[in-house]
Amino acid sequence: MLVSNGGLFLIALVLALWTGAAIWALITGLQMRRAAGTARRQLRRLTRLIDSGPAIPLIVRSDSRIEGPERVARWLGLPKLPPYLAELSQEGKGLPRETLDLLGQKIATAQKSGAPFELAVAAAGSNRRLRIEGRLADPQTIAPGAVLLWFYDATESETRMASLVEAEAETRRAFDALSGLIEAAPIPMWFRREDLSLLLVNSAYVEAVGGSSAADVVQAGQELVETVDGLTPLAVAARAFESNTPSRRTVTTTIAGTRRAMEIVDLPIRGRGIAGYAIDVHDLILARQATERFRDAQRDMLDNLSAGVAQFDAQRRLIFVNQPFVRMFQLKPQWLQDGLEFERLIDRMREAGRVPQVRDFPAWRDEKREWFQSAAPVEDSWLIADGTHLRAIAQPTPDNGLLLIFEDRTEQVQLASARDTLLRVRTATFNNLYEALAVFTSDGRLHLWNTRFGAVWEIDESELAKHPRADELLKAIAPQLKRPAQISALREVIRSATLDRSQRAGQLVMKDGRVFDFVGIPLPDSSALFTMIDVSDAKRMEDALRERNEALVEADAIKTRFLANMSYEFRTPLTSIGGFAELLASGVAGPLSDQGQDYVKAIIDSVERLSAQINMVLDLSQSQAGTLPLKREPTDIGALLVDVAKGVAGLAGGRNIALEVDVNGGPGSAEVDRQRFAQAITAVVDNALRYTQEGGRVLLLGDRFRNKLRIVVSDNGPGLDARAQARALDGVLQADEAGGKPVTKRSGLGLPLAKNLIEAHGGRMELVSEPGAGTIVTILMP
Repeated sequence: MLVSNGGLFLIALVLALWTGAAIWALITGLQMRRAAGTARRQLRRLTRLIDSGPAIPLIVRSDSRIEGPERVARWLGLPKLPPYLAELSQEGKGLPRETLDLLGQKIATAQKSGAPFELAVAAAGSNRRLRIEGRLADPQTIAPGAVLLWFYDATESETRMASLVEAEAETRRAFDALSGLIEAAPIPMWFRREDLSLLLVNSAYVEAVGGSSAADVVQAGQELVETVDGLTPLAVAARAFESNTPSRRTVTTTIAGTRRAMEIVDLPIRGRGIAGYAIDVHDLILARQATERFRDAQRDMLDNLSAGVAQFDAQRRLIFVNQPFVRMFQLKPQWLQDGLEFERLIDRMREAGRVPQVRDFPAWRDEKREWFQSAAPVEDSWLIADGTHLRAIAQPTPDNGLLLIFEDRTEQVQLASARDTLLRVRTATFNNLYEALAVFTSDGRLHLWNTRFGAVWEIDESELAKHPRADELLKAIAPQLKRPAQISALREVIRSATLDRSQRAGQLVMKDGRVFDFVGIPLPDSSALFTMIDVSDAKRMEDALRERNEALVEADAIKTRFLANMSYEFRTPLTSIGGFAELLASGVAGPLSDQGQDYVKAIIDSVERLSAQINMVLDLSQSQAGTLPLKREPTDIGALLVDVAKGVAGLAGGRNIALEVDVNGGPGSAEVDRQRFAQAITAVVDNALRYTQEGGRVLLLGDRFRNKLRIVVSDNGPGLDARAQARALDGVLQADEAGGKPVTKRSGLGLPLAKNLIEAHGGRMELVSEPGAGTIVTILMP
């Protein structure tokens, strides 16, 4: 069969197209295969990424079908992922029903409005706490109306958040406690911002600067410390802040109205500001100064002792040696300037030949070095080559040092040799004493006596030489007593002195009228010394003085009654005189000349002054008799003192006297008769003002001293000598005795009346004065 050329061409073309299509299909298939493999690998990577990621996706379709990895089921405590959303809640597993219903509502809202949502849930079948974020899915990527849920495991973050909340609460409690501690601190504390302005202060700071509140102090920027040596508190704080180094300095400043030494500390807090506090070291400085003065006084006293004293510190260096020690061991001054060590000092003492001669000196010196480790004082005896006998006492000190005391006991040997001579001297002395002496041993026997003892009791020396017992001796002397029963008192005195070791005394009367005082004194060797002395003449003088005193007391009582009666009698004519004088001054009897007016005024002033003196005499007589009525009531002593100062301000101003009142010590209140107590204080202050020269100064102080109310009135007047002080409180002090002249004539009864009024309140009044140094009157009330 023949095919034309056109047919061949057509066949060839078809074959070529078929071959090309096959090749294209092969190439396309290979490309699609490679793309599918790449997609599968990409899908596996994305699946692993999702499985290892912190969040798991879950697709909820519009028909409530769900799609997602099985990790969601494990997180919810389910065996496998169910096909529908409603099946995520099962008995004891999955989501609680209430939570699932809420999730369904939010999914429905997202499907309608497209609004995303978040929800925190807890799985019932596990301990996980989950956070669900939901949003409407891309309809082209997933499906129309589907919602994509992302599940996040918030268990660790929730636990960490709970721990952070607890830590924050604990930190807040610690901060509140610290703030309360700072606020309650008794020392001023403050904090500055980075610009050095005050941010906060505590109550002690407010009180120290005299502020009303912490806010006002901070707003006003009140500084606790004054400028010292040109440095302001801000300058010191700025220096500490810039160097980031704490600043500590001691300054003197005014705290609550009183000058005190304060240690000021500024602590820089990097990036925060400056914290500061102030410690009152005033008392500490005074204590250190007192300690130094005590140490210097102690060392001066040690220099005056006869014993040699040396003190070593914890490094065994010599820090003090007194002059007797230097002389005793012949030490050169240049040796003592080097701070000798203990061993070196022993060597120097050996060079001077002032240590005992021993065979092995190094071993002996090492033995003495152990004194530093001794728990108790060590006593040693040193016999020097020249015959000097020293007693050494090594006393360890609390600071691991050592105190050495050397006492020269050479004379004691000589005293021991003279003991017999002293005994003979003692016997001769006993026999020549005016007192009758006897010594009884602990078993009650007569051991020693003098000749006076035998003469008083008229007992023969031979009988006393038998050393009779006390009972036998007392039985023999009983008939010589005016009242033989008194012998029991003698027996009790001897018994108490020998057995009870207590001293007792008494008095007895002899038949011949003689009177003896006797006493039993315990002696160190368990014996007792019995002494008798004839006091007949003194007894007669005492009786005479007693009778005279009784007469004087009766005379004083008569005088008091006389003054009281006369004071009452004086009031009637004084009232008449004063009344008529006032009538004359008012012009009832006709106009008076200027001189007449002066006379009438003088009469009225004299009547008022005499009336005041009479009232004072009456109060004084009543207080001395104990009949002055007192109406006690709670009284503010500080306000009372201020009122007293106002009452005498005219007198102080007229004489240009500075009257100062100090009640900052807080005298508080007391149960007193306000009128009488004020009268007493006024009398003392008035007395001080009248006897102080013009331009002087009087201080009225009220405070608490040793749990007692103390009121002090002091002046810088001429003062009183000892004789005038003794008479001042008796109402007989005159102006010349006080060293000056009062402003007006006075009766001198002000201080005695004040003293009686104070004592009537249960207190006491003391007067201390010295010529040229002023007078101090102190009133102490319980």
